[in-house]
Amino acid sequence: MAECFHIVTLGCKVNQYESHALREAWENAGAVETATPAKAAVILVHSCAVTANAVADVRATVRRLHRAAPKALILIAGCAAQVFPEQMAALDGVAAVIPQMFKEHLKDMFTAPEKALGWDFDRKKAGCAPRIQAARFKTGCPEAALPVAAPGKNRPWPNFSISGYDRARPVVKVQDGCDHRCTYCIVPYARGASVSRPAEEAGAEVERLLRAGYRECIISGVNLRQYGRDLSPPLDFWDMLETLERRFVPEWSGRARFRLSSLEPGQLNERALAFLASSRMVCPHLHISLQSGSRSVLKRMGRGHYAPESLFAFMAELARIWPCFALGADILTGFPGETEAEFEETCKICERLPLTYAHVFPFSARPKTPAALMPGQIPKEVRTFRAGVLRDMTRIKEEAFFRRLLTMPCLDMAVERLDQETGRARGACQFYVDCSVDCRAMQTAAHELLKVRPVGLESGLVMGEPLRWSLR
Repeated sequence: MAECFHIVTLGCKVNQYESHALREAWENAGAVETATPAKAAVILVHSCAVTANAVADVRATVRRLHRAAPKALILIAGCAAQVFPEQMAALDGVAAVIPQMFKEHLKDMFTAPEKALGWDFDRKKAGCAPRIQAARFKTGCPEAALPVAAPGKNRPWPNFSISGYDRARPVVKVQDGCDHRCTYCIVPYARGASVSRPAEEAGAEVERLLRAGYRECIISGVNLRQYGRDLSPPLDFWDMLETLERRFVPEWSGRARFRLSSLEPGQLNERALAFLASSRMVCPHLHISLQSGSRSVLKRMGRGHYAPESLFAFMAELARIWPCFALGADILTGFPGETEAEFEETCKICERLPLTYAHVFPFSARPKTPAALMPGQIPKEVRTFRAGVLRDMTRIKEEAFFRRLLTMPCLDMAVERLDQETGRARGACQFYVDCSVDCRAMQTAAHELLKVRPVGLESGLVMGEPLRWSLR
């Protein structure tokens, strides 16, 4: 009888991608995924550590899973496993904590468990899964045995790849790690040095996904600004995208598309404008890691390499290329020492930028980061209040953008799921806005791009009617 597994993924798109790569490897080994934790012999919690709340979510998730499946082997991988291994190992039910640079070994969990778990663990027999050795992290292990990063410039690309996806819009991971140590950010400790995926490998994966029927690929990484610096010859992110366009435009232009994951403001330059002006496959949607609109705050963050005001000229030029486009931003409030005047600078920048949504987070002090020890720590209630102010501001912009979309003759929606009872399809249009469409009068397949005429708004969704043909 095949063994069952259950995966819970917390955090970013890169985690989602790696979880699916492990899922494919386990299924290819004969294991079966179950949506019910109690039926699983192995449970993987793919963790996040970017905020204190994210780590709290890991703990709560493990407690819930252990109650539901007390005999299962619970494995913790991801950023919390890398940065807080002893804390994760101490949670009841945890059989193994897997550092980042050994995560790819988990692909062998159902064929060679000793390879998957055996780098520096005590082994015990696991009565619930005879083929699998349970393992417990050595809490007395010296810190030197827990590298916070894989080797620097010669770090190999993690051995992950996918041929399908568990969502309608698959992630294609092209970069990992980060060499730029923002003073608040735990990612370099959790993900290690920057490493890039050769454009040819990324293209081969996109090819597999398009042939499998997917029509939108999300090009993702931890810090896309650092893409290609470690390749020979060196490239940049826009070079890689041009390679993808040359390969796929002849067959797929108008039938499939790329969506770009989070970008650094420093990437948005003349080179970016030139590429976006010529692109025939990139969605008219950018998401920027803005963090603050105050130069002095950015300097304390270790992000003084860009001026937020420079975005105004870029967005004005972009509007000539894309008459309508979506713009999102990550914003951090209550950074140590942030004054009312500095917060007001951020508010003014956000007012002027053509934002259509924003992800706003109160500052969360992370261990090992300089910002955790900076003077002028802002009280939680102030950080939370400021985040609320920005969320309210950007929500107004988002609602105005929704109304603008209603004036458009059609939208291109990537179908994500179909409700057989109501006959409605849900998905995201090219502007990263969720849509709902009545498809009872036509055949519609998951993943396809569907031409949709917007007719109204309801509960944060653009309601639409399908046009007669889709972009297959």
